[in-house]
Amino acid sequence: MVPVFAPRFRLALARVRSRRARRWSLAVALVALLIVVLECGVCNMAHWRSLAASTDSASYANVLGPGVHETRQGLLEVTDPAHAYVEVDADGSSPYIYVEPVSSAKLSGALAGPHASDVASTVYVRVQSGDGSAPSVSLTPYAPRSLYVKAAAHGASPHGALRVWIEEPVGAMVPIAHVRANVHVPFSWSWAQVGIMAAVALLVALLRPSSRWWAIPLNTTSLRQRLVFALVMTALGVAVLVQAAAIASTHTAPLTFHRAGEYTYDFDQYGHVADALLHGRTWLDLPVPDALAQAGNPYSVATRNALNSAGVSPLYWDYAFYHGHWYSYFGVVPAVSFFLPYQLATSWFVPGGLMLPSACAELLAMFVFTLFACLLVVRLVKRCVPRTPLAGVCLLCVMFLIGANSVYLWYRLNFYSVPFATALMFTMAGLWLWLGADQAVMRRGRCALPGVPALSLPHLAGGACCIALTFGCRPTFALTALLAFALFWRQIRACGRVIASRDRTHYGAVARAVAAMILPAAFVVGPVCLYNAARFGSPFDFGNAYQLTVTDMTSFHTPLANIAPIMGYYFALPLRFQPQFPWLAISPTPLSQWAFTEPCVCGLFILAPAALATFALPAVRRGIRRAHCTGMLASALVLGVLLAAFDSYVGGFAWRYMADFGWLFMLAAVPVLAYWMRVWKPARVLITLVAWWMVVLAALSCFVVGRDDSLINNMPGLFHTVQAWFTLL
Repeated sequence: MVPVFAPRFRLALARVRSRRARRWSLAVALVALLIVVLECGVCNMAHWRSLAASTDSASYANVLGPGVHETRQGLLEVTDPAHAYVEVDADGSSPYIYVEPVSSAKLSGALAGPHASDVASTVYVRVQSGDGSAPSVSLTPYAPRSLYVKAAAHGASPHGALRVWIEEPVGAMVPIAHVRANVHVPFSWSWAQVGIMAAVALLVALLRPSSRWWAIPLNTTSLRQRLVFALVMTALGVAVLVQAAAIASTHTAPLTFHRAGEYTYDFDQYGHVADALLHGRTWLDLPVPDALAQAGNPYSVATRNALNSAGVSPLYWDYAFYHGHWYSYFGVVPAVSFFLPYQLATSWFVPGGLMLPSACAELLAMFVFTLFACLLVVRLVKRCVPRTPLAGVCLLCVMFLIGANSVYLWYRLNFYSVPFATALMFTMAGLWLWLGADQAVMRRGRCALPGVPALSLPHLAGGACCIALTFGCRPTFALTALLAFALFWRQIRACGRVIASRDRTHYGAVARAVAAMILPAAFVVGPVCLYNAARFGSPFDFGNAYQLTVTDMTSFHTPLANIAPIMGYYFALPLRFQPQFPWLAISPTPLSQWAFTEPCVCGLFILAPAALATFALPAVRRGIRRAHCTGMLASALVLGVLLAAFDSYVGGFAWRYMADFGWLFMLAAVPVLAYWMRVWKPARVLITLVAWWMVVLAALSCFVVGRDDSLINNMPGLFHTVQAWFTLL
């Protein structure tokens, strides 16, 4: 019968596959058509609305207000913001004006001149007509599409004289040559927009409830799944290496900035530490002014302000000053891991070697963190909720990365982010090793205790070493070691029973397990403590109190009244919306008494609502009890709350500090979310929507104006290119 029915079965299967292929082809064609319509129609709305523009050349003639005048380079200099405007006549044929920038040659000449710091890369303008004023908008010569500004007020086409107000401070050099009215906005095809729409469509198709990804369970032994994961990580790794190489090749000069009468900002702290270690010093080879060395209290803000006013230089901002030498209060491990090897390698062709830019080190650390964070999520899901749908695992990886504040760290590539990135890197690697300690298939190197699963000694030792390394990156991460007590509680109890029963046959196993945990940690923590003692006289003193920063850190303590509000901001700082791109603004964080605060968009549970699932852990503990991870997950939740309180008291409120504890909440939330996705299909839709919320909010937060290292200041071309996608609709 098999020979009779086999051809019929193959024919039916071929027909099913053919129908499925036709449906997919039709769906792809419809999506492609929709993308083309959106790109040509909606995204080019300004082009179609200005087809009737007269392009009257008479509108080229401008009248300058008395608060602005043209410089020799052809730029406009603001002398009185109250009267800084440019007037142009409009005939009402187009609702848009074109702000024509100066030529690239003139702009380059101005940037090379003595007033380069006064040249505005981003210009804020406001168009006023007889019918009223349009909202203030920003533009830049580095994004040609942003130079077309909507001039209509209250939906009407402007007619008559248009006054373009330049909203810049006194002394600003504005790279504007002319303002044209009656313009026709050219048609534009943006491959970036098309690519983003195609990527969104692909992700929606893959993550829809009926997608095959939801029918495929996670299988870590599947060669196909491993290959896909390897390809994704390889692509990310190649992109990181290319970007890091580009940064290293272009940023060869020291990142030191100074203005007369101000502090000196040097962003090569880790590079100076690596250089000091290379030359056998604990202190940094940076000049110390005699006036600072002889000051009675150099940590006093009043003393330092007086020294700055007197022209004493350099006073390095955010460096530790102790007993006549400069130090870095940041941990030494990143310097040893990245900066020292780079300086040694480059010393082969550059005398003394080069300093690795902090951005390169952070990019590499963030890549390794991303790799091990995804591996950790996969291992945790496999252990706690086997056969979770593959689509759900992908969502969990994305949500974990966002909840761990990785988007902020990927965005802000400076030395302040390095300790967080390296600590997260070592923490994820260490926990991944520990979670696999009782599941490793090994013939040797196993520690067998009676009544409990055997443990892999290399996994124990490697995990302990990685977690201990965080002590020299950001010490708060070293508290992750406490999770080992809950994770290996069965083995710890077995060790206790062996000792209590005096079972000498297993003494060796107990000793090996303890040694695997203690010796690697001591091998790492010991040198860091000796390094601290050599600098500041105490093994646990990193020099935080001696930093020259906004206040006297030797005597400052966060007021107790601020702790509760700061913790509230960390977890539930609400979003603040605005009518223009990126539709989000910095949320205020008022305090009753002064404490350090950093501009931030929202709290952890607003950015990552998935983290709230951690509080449902008791409700699903029966479903994941066999994994013997509930104790570790509950401990992660408690540790996350304690670290948030610690950061509130010691550091104040800073966006980057969420990386200390955000990953702990997400770690406890991952099994809960995985359990819901496996046992309750409607939860998949809700969790998918939450994931999209997190992705969109994280992406928009990168464009928020007013945050540290704002994109509008650091990369005005990119910011205004994306902004123009929406403002010209």
